Amino acid sequence: MKIQISAVGRMKDGPARSLCDDYLGRIQVQGRSVGIRAMTVREFAESSKPDKTDRLREEASDLSSTLPAGGVTVGLDETGKTFTSQAFSQRLAGWLDQGEKDLTFLIGGPDGHGHDIRNRCDFLLSFGPMTWPHMLARAMLAEQLYRAVTILTKHPYHRQ
Repeated sequence: MKIQISAVGRMKDGPARSLCDDYLGRIQVQGRSVGIRAMTVREFAESSKPDKTDRLREEASDLSSTLPAGGVTVGLDETGKTFTSQAFSQRLAGWLDQGEKDLTFLIGGPDGHGHDIRNRCDFLLSFGPMTWPHMLARAMLAEQLYRAVTILTKHPYHRQ
C-alpha cells in the first residue's frame, strides 16, 4: 500500500515539520513489514480567493488532483469518526488486508473541507471536536499512522 497525505498549507522548517518528518521516516522503515511501500506528502498553498466558497472549491480541486483511481480517501474533518489508537490500527489493518493499493488522507486549510471533498471521501476521520491547526493535524496524523504500524507489528512504542 502507498499512503499519501495531501494537505492545504505548506509546512515551514521548524518543530512541527521536524516532528512530522521524523514520524514519516519511521513509517517508511517500520511500515514495510505490514505492507506499506511508500509514504508521501503533497502540499498545496492555501487559496487566496476572498470568498470562502471559492476558497473551498479551489482547495478541493487541488486535493482532488492527488487522488489515485480506486484508492481509499480519508478526509480529516471535525465531523468525522473518532477512534482509539488501537481501533485506528485495526482500520488500517483492514485496508491492508483488503489489498487496498492507495490510501490518501486529506487535510484542508483554515476553512476545513467543503461538501465536495466530504462527499468524495470514503471515510471521515476526526481528532475530536476541537479545531486543530492544519500543520499540527498533519503531525498528529503522522504520529497516529506510526503508532498504528507499531501496534500491528507489536513494537513496544504503544502501551496499553
